[in-house]
Amino acid sequence: RISISCLLPASWHFSISPVGCPRILNTTLRQIVVIGILAAAVSLLYYSLVVIRNKYGRAYRDKRFHSSGSRIFVYCWPRHNGNPHDLLDIKQMRDKNRKPVVMKIKPGISEFASSPEKVSDYISPLLSFAAEHVPRAKHKETPLYILCTAGMRILPESQQKAILEDLLTDIPVHFDFLFSDSHAEVISGKQEGVYAWIGINFVLGRFEHTDDEDEAIVEVHVPGSENKEAIFRKRTVGILDMGGVSTQIAYEVPKTVSFASSQQEEVAKNLLAEFNLGCDAHQTEHVYRVYVATFLGFGGNAARQRYEDSLFTSTVLKNRLLGKQTGMTSDSPYLDPCLPLDAQDEIQQNGQTMYLRGTGDFNLCREIIQPFMNKTNETQTSLNGVYQPAVHFQNSEFYGFSEFYYCTEDVLRMGGDYNAAKFTKAAKDYCATKWSILRERFDRGLYASHADLHRLKYQCFKSAWMYEVFHSGFSFPVSYSNLKTALQVYDKEVQWTLGAILYRTRFLPLRDIQQENFRGSHSHWRSFSFVYNHYLFFVCFLIVLLSILLYLLRLRRIHRRMLRNSSSTSLWIEEGLPPQKIAGPL
Repeated sequence: RISISCLLPASWHFSISPVGCPRILNTTLRQIVVIGILAAAVSLLYYSLVVIRNKYGRAYRDKRFHSSGSRIFVYCWPRHNGNPHDLLDIKQMRDKNRKPVVMKIKPGISEFASSPEKVSDYISPLLSFAAEHVPRAKHKETPLYILCTAGMRILPESQQKAILEDLLTDIPVHFDFLFSDSHAEVISGKQEGVYAWIGINFVLGRFEHTDDEDEAIVEVHVPGSENKEAIFRKRTVGILDMGGVSTQIAYEVPKTVSFASSQQEEVAKNLLAEFNLGCDAHQTEHVYRVYVATFLGFGGNAARQRYEDSLFTSTVLKNRLLGKQTGMTSDSPYLDPCLPLDAQDEIQQNGQTMYLRGTGDFNLCREIIQPFMNKTNETQTSLNGVYQPAVHFQNSEFYGFSEFYYCTEDVLRMGGDYNAAKFTKAAKDYCATKWSILRERFDRGLYASHADLHRLKYQCFKSAWMYEVFHSGFSFPVSYSNLKTALQVYDKEVQWTLGAILYRTRFLPLRDIQQENFRGSHSHWRSFSFVYNHYLFFVCFLIVLLSILLYLLRLRRIHRRMLRNSSSTSLWIEEGLPPQKIAGPL
């Protein structure tokens, strides 16, 4: 017998017998109606919570983000100055028109996952382009690195290996660049972040040594030398990079960090990178400890997609439970505080359309998107509850790229030094401005030249998202004044590839220095050795020649003796005399 009880009036308790239905036949009509209503309500609730959530909740998770294309950058550097404390002066190569030597092709290399045998043909135009700019005599000593990023990282490992194997097999056949197995790989998000951090600090000259008292310095406890005294060197800058899909943060951790738990320490090992940029592994002045964390789904466009998915799912659920049609028709749109006032938008999912109309409430938008930060109550954590070592806000400096720059500059025209109070006021005013007025300003060309209608429509949301990520996610105080949003540094765009080539060629100065020292200390010996070797070769040649001549003379002497003996024997035979015996040794 199955007994079902509900927290309802006691008279609604009932039992169902597995043999026949005598009790049900005796049950009052009122009980049967109530039972049916309860069963329908439970079924509807289950369908709403499980089926709809599964149906729409997978929309974001099932997305596959592919790389936009492949690029080749050509870098060059002058001969090293011989000082082991200095790094290579790497610069991006420029053509005769002083334009950077760079080329991009589409689609991304990950698009060839199902046909890896075509990858080498796909990448050939890039390598041919580089070969035209690198002097022919330098090809064999020019290292070639093929580093794959996010588009390849999402592929299964077997497909990654197939693509790399095709490159490693075919490229050496057609090009003479210095290209070994270790020069082609899929780099992690952590590596990419480290390379970007190296690139920006190299361009800013933060790896150079200085005695200038006006320079900002920081006390550093070099990793691996805890027993030694701390050193003082230039303060490096941290980077914040918010793309369309992910957000990344990287900064130096100059002092030894402590952990709240052993689990946190284990997680931190994957987020802290320790490396030596110097050419000598025994020198520690260029040893850095950098924290790098990448957050997939926290980019501007991906965040908006997550927000819309949640909005659609929750609205459908409420409509089903309350019997309403909010957002399902253009006459009753959903009021979205993250869109500019009176701006209209639509969400398309599985053949259904949800209509939105903006209310332009910046503060409410911030409040709504705060749960998307996925913050936890643990100490020293950021987005998604990921470990983040403390930032010394009073003695630090950060650069914000991509969406950090676009959000502040494209529409609000506030790029450069970031001020939270001014940014908040400008964002509030923008969100509260009617869409028709924003369109009029756009038509008059009052915004940045590359700003489009997509930027105008989602500027309100992205401003709120950038603000929350920076202040709530990464816990920077609203009074923080050392953030600079930028697209370029010193009028040039800084790519992570600059950091990659600097890191991977860091030992070349030591090799050049050792070769120079060898040449300097053994120059007389080398000149003497050159002459000595030539004389030695000549003497050996004469000895061999003399040996050959002596051997030939000996053969000639033996041959003549044999002929003489042969003629003497013939003479005895002709005279009918027995051949004369020649006495020999007994």
